[in-house]
Amino acid sequence: MAGKTILILGGGVGGLVAANELRRRLDREHRIVLVDKAAKHAFAPSFLWLMLGWRQPWQLCRDLNILKRKGIEVVQAEVTRIDVAGRGVRTAAGEISYDHLVIALGAELAPQMIPGLSEGAHSVYDLKSAERFRDALAGFRGGTVAVVISSLPFKCPAAPYEAALLIEYAFRRRGIRQQVDLHIFTPEVLPMPVAGPAVGAALKEVIEARGITFVPKVKLASVNPETKELAFEDGRTAHYDLLCGVPPHRSPAVVAEAGLTDATGWIPVNGKTLETRHERVYALGDVTAIKLPGGLMLPKAGVFAHHQAEVVVRNIGNEILGRGPKAAFDGSGY
Repeated sequence: MAGKTILILGGGVGGLVAANELRRRLDREHRIVLVDKAAKHAFAPSFLWLMLGWRQPWQLCRDLNILKRKGIEVVQAEVTRIDVAGRGVRTAAGEISYDHLVIALGAELAPQMIPGLSEGAHSVYDLKSAERFRDALAGFRGGTVAVVISSLPFKCPAAPYEAALLIEYAFRRRGIRQQVDLHIFTPEVLPMPVAGPAVGAALKEVIEARGITFVPKVKLASVNPETKELAFEDGRTAHYDLLCGVPPHRSPAVVAEAGLTDATGWIPVNGKTLETRHERVYALGDVTAIKLPGGLMLPKAGVFAHHQAEVVVRNIGNEILGRGPKAAFDGSGY
């Protein structure tokens, strides 16, 4: 059997699971190549603990080159072009041909889409921003703290609500809770609508029981860092002293330029197999759009990327090895 090259774009949860499981499943005659622009994987679910000083950055990061010990090739470079017709990918480090392609490039943060958001808000959606927010929280002595979800969809539907509750807890522990007003602003009707109205109502009750004001159905239009004012599309405004913003999310430009996205702005895939409309090209995790039976979209979260990667690995492995039926993603993690 001629060796195959399986190319994985992205070193997040889905990409790492795919690379590791493929290497376990396939002999060394088959190349497993992982491409990511970062040298290290940063474990995003722990950014909230970093925010409170419960973790240090070094505890959340692992060098991707560790994968080389397992026989996985690692290319640290930005993906600049995906050519599905020619079965090749261009990176800043050169061209790579593939037999099977797994796109796990995730969602890109785009705070610049909201005027003033980059300058006026902290974030828990990337490592450096979470570090800066940790320092700002530690020095905060009182005033209004706002957690703002700027637009939908965004990664990990629970994260902004976890952040608000953890911030409230931290202020209570420091004995300054009475000096702080906490607000959550969101375009959603209820927290985490994808979990259903009962869960949303229960979470809203928990939030409000902690004295956090929940403001639904508002879409952020702009942030004024000088006056510390939020402006919403319906004309309402709100003052803040410390702002934690969930920035707009979008798919990486390279996947749109390759013609892989649809009207949602994300990559449509077969919800069971994670196959795209291109032969032997798969996409998984945050970069995908998977519609649920009720009409909502599958949330963007690492737990889904993990299980989707396992399905993709089984199907690629079965095709290469010529055995086994197709595996199907069953929504594990939902």
